[in-house]
Amino acid sequence: MTSNSFKLAPSILSADFGDLRAALGYCKDGGAHWVHIDVMDHQFVPNLTIGPPVVRL
Repeated sequence: MTSNSFKLAPSILSADFGDLRAALGYCKDGGAHWVHIDVMDHQFVPNLTIGPPVVRL
């Protein structure tokens, strides 16, 4: 397996919401290519998660 055969994209939902900047830094330091962000608004799905103000971080 070559290093180009996959992309690492951890989910932000598993991060520490008390310190998202540090959590994103760990993702970057760990070699993440992307961060998966689930935006759920409680209208189209039964869950409520982060919204645009948090994503802008």
